[in-house]
Amino acid sequence: MQKAFIRNLFDLYRYKIIVVALFIFSAPLVSSAQKGSFNYDNKFSKKTYYFGITLGFNSSGYRVEKDLTLINNDSIKTINALYGPGFNLGIVANIKLGKHFDFRFLLPTLSFADRKLQYVMTDNSIVEKRIESVFLEFPIHFRYKSKPYKDFRIFVVGGIKYSLDLASNSRSRKAEDLLKLKQSDLAVELGVGFQVFFPYFILSPEVKFSYGVLDIHSEDRNTTFSSSIDKLFSRGFAISLHFEG
Repeated sequence: MQKAFIRNLFDLYRYKIIVVALFIFSAPLVSSAQKGSFNYDNKFSKKTYYFGITLGFNSSGYRVEKDLTLINNDSIKTINALYGPGFNLGIVANIKLGKHFDFRFLLPTLSFADRKLQYVMTDNSIVEKRIESVFLEFPIHFRYKSKPYKDFRIFVVGGIKYSLDLASNSRSRKAEDLLKLKQSDLAVELGVGFQVFFPYFILSPEVKFSYGVLDIHSEDRNTTFSSSIDKLFSRGFAISLHFEG
């Protein structure tokens, strides 16, 4: 239990450090973008749509709702969800809806995730179930942008994301005691970031949180590791760089 807590704490602070480093790295870019003529006024304020690519790192895991039978389980004491690293790559399409709003498609996004469930047994031994996934994701977002200050502005973003796990079928053919998940998921996403306008592209660092709303646990009462779980909901955290123009 203590090791799991320390590991989750480390993962949390690790991504906070990455966020701080990202903003420190972007600071000189913001400064250089604001020298001379303003790229936003000269070029990007006139565009109604543009495209780009997105690159990012993510940390994902689960929210576990334990089954009531776990109280009387003679082999499993409790279950912990461990976050794991991953990365994503996708295409961005942005449509302006006035001065302050955008409608955004990130279609399609390919996301790799590595998540774990830790089972603490009644004899205090630990069994970890590692779940590697390859997602084809379809995020649809609305973005609210502040008024530009020279070649810089901040934004908040929110929307939904449909995910299709391309690896779920291969997992179902593995060992009988492996935890099985449903192929489809739907999540609500919220994030914040800023834009820096350069002569030929827009750099948009973004931090985003994802909250799954569907139970993705594929229940199997014949296996101990599955029957001890009632519901599983996906959780995620991503740091992305959008290059648009």
